[in-house]
Amino acid sequence: MNWKCFFAMLVRDAHVARRNFFVLILQTFLQPLMFVFIFGRVMVRSGYMPEAYKSLLLPGIMAISMVFTGVWAVAMPLIAEFQFTREIEDRLLAPIEIWWVAIEKVLAGSLQALLAGLVVIPMAWLILRPGVVFSLDSPLTFACVTVLVALFAACGGLALGCSVNQSHIGLMFSMVLTPMIFFGCTYYPWSALNNFPILQKIVLINPLVYASEGLRATLVPQFPHLSLLAVLVALTVFDLLLLATGLRQFRSKAVS
Repeated sequence: MNWKCFFAMLVRDAHVARRNFFVLILQTFLQPLMFVFIFGRVMVRSGYMPEAYKSLLLPGIMAISMVFTGVWAVAMPLIAEFQFTREIEDRLLAPIEIWWVAIEKVLAGSLQALLAGLVVIPMAWLILRPGVVFSLDSPLTFACVTVLVALFAACGGLALGCSVNQSHIGLMFSMVLTPMIFFGCTYYPWSALNNFPILQKIVLINPLVYASEGLRATLVPQFPHLSLLAVLVALTVFDLLLLATGLRQFRSKAVS
């Protein structure tokens, strides 16, 4: 492992992000802002949703923002670099193992996902008050869940970015991300599916369920949620599976 080379690539990505600061701000903050305002403000103020829905929705919005940002930050550059610009060839010439080039992408994407998720909390406090109630009674558990969710988003972006062709980008969002969000317990708790027992069991294969329920358990524990132990174990397993899949696909494309 060449740490100097690894951090040089990370610094380069940070420099590119700094140069594209305005675009990055829009990509990171615009989506959670719209989610918070429409679902938390408009729907509640119009009387279509109860006041408590503001607090229930907050973890789901945070999970969606992190997943979209992490997947986009890793998958889209990879698709472009492998199939359009061929910029990835410059990175592969660096004096470092191929695996670490992919891991650097995951780390950079995870940091963006963390930023996108954490910004939802002050944004929700400003836009949704009064009425939104959340707590951080266990900041260490919250940090652990948040990091695992960010890694899941970035590792998922690595796996998708190395598996999807440029002509299938739209299909990736319509067939993978959209169903993941609607069946990921983002707008409702997992317990809301009690009347649909078969569906309630099927959605457990969706990693976003554990992301939403984990954030719900640490931010708004007054609402029903899955066991934190189950959430931590499931997110760790999904992170490792997606990372292993992404690394295998990345190496396959890199040496081909």
